[in-house]
Amino acid sequence: MTDWARFAQQLAAMARDLLAQESVDATLDRITASAVELVEGCDAAGILVLHGGKVRTLAPTEQLVVDSDRLQERLGEGPCFDAARTRAGERVFRIRDLTREQPRWPAFAPEIHRLGVGSMMGFLLYTEDEELGALNIYSRRPGAFTEAGELAGWLLASHAAVAFSAARTQAQLEQAVATRHLIGEAMGILMGSHRLTEEQAFDVLRRYSQDNNVKLREVARRVCDQGSLS
Repeated sequence: MTDWARFAQQLAAMARDLLAQESVDATLDRITASAVELVEGCDAAGILVLHGGKVRTLAPTEQLVVDSDRLQERLGEGPCFDAARTRAGERVFRIRDLTREQPRWPAFAPEIHRLGVGSMMGFLLYTEDEELGALNIYSRRPGAFTEAGELAGWLLASHAAVAFSAARTQAQLEQAVATRHLIGEAMGILMGSHRLTEEQAFDVLRRYSQDNNVKLREVARRVCDQGSLS
């Protein structure tokens, strides 16, 4: 069996495994663990997500990943930072030798090299409908990632984006169902204790939510926990 045939089998097994995870966090942990397992030269991996210019590090396999993301956030530059915020054009960054990347990222390159990173890659995680962040892959030695490694990382990222999106959608649906049930329970309590109609009970929850700037879900939880809004 050739190396690529073996990799294809591993990738197929990983794709099935990703979709079998029971939570978003478990899916993300499996994505970054798979990067270390499947991409030759990879010592560490993580997922970087940007929210309003603020960086979140998801499922890091080592502290090095967190340190790199914080560094990129502080400096406002770096390959994975670029991958996460791109809207078109480059969706993959492969940095063969960070000691030679100073012109592109003059502040970031020497700092990340001092952290012990020799080379790195960043892959935008995206589907047709949404962009989810960047899968970042690190090696402690320069020249660790070849074109074959880049292709392997891109294939992994493609599967990872679909699994990440599916897991997040499932989590949102589960939360919506749980919220609906919670609101229904709170309405029932108000209807029974104050002799309200269903419409009136919901209006009480809605107005309290608006007047106090509290999410409707939290208002309903308060009623369920305390038996009232007082």
